[in-house]
Amino acid sequence: MSLNTEVRVEIWPVSADQVGLWLISGHDAWRSDAIRQDSDPHSTVEALLEEHGTSTDIKLLHSTSWRAEKTAVILTYVAVIGCTHLALDHWPNAKPISPALPEAVGKPIEVKADEAPIPRYIDVLMHGLRHLQFLLQTDSSARSALCEKWRGHLTDFRPALAGMYDHKHGEAPIDLPGASVS
Repeated sequence: MSLNTEVRVEIWPVSADQVGLWLISGHDAWRSDAIRQDSDPHSTVEALLEEHGTSTDIKLLHSTSWRAEKTAVILTYVAVIGCTHLALDHWPNAKPISPALPEAVGKPIEVKADEAPIPRYIDVLMHGLRHLQFLLQTDSSARSALCEKWRGHLTDFRPALAGMYDHKHGEAPIDLPGASVS
């Protein structure tokens, strides 16, 4: 990474209602321009949320990953947005999020063992939601911020890195004694 690498943030704003989970931004994350050197990522995230009118109803804001993308480092955040009614009543462009999405879109782009993975945006979003499920199990602050709707909808989001990049069909996985694949 060169010294002139830009840092940017992306926010996946998600909400939950009685029907399910929703990406309130529609089809994609909200992304910033390069962060100024005299600023910090969290302030940039807050400004981006304010720009989209969601800064007053944030229940949980968490950085879930980072990746290199061209000449920038992208810091990924999931913003849990409160929802007391049906999400579509408040955000008519929201799109449903299902744990079945990864199966529907297929496996990530295949890379060699010594190459960096090339995550698609859907992979980044799914990782963020799985990260929230992990926080429910390990972080009391996050657990208290996520209402029962969230807890119910996140139940089916399980860690999926194991096997995610296995593109060989018909090849049996190595069976390790005492190991379980999730």
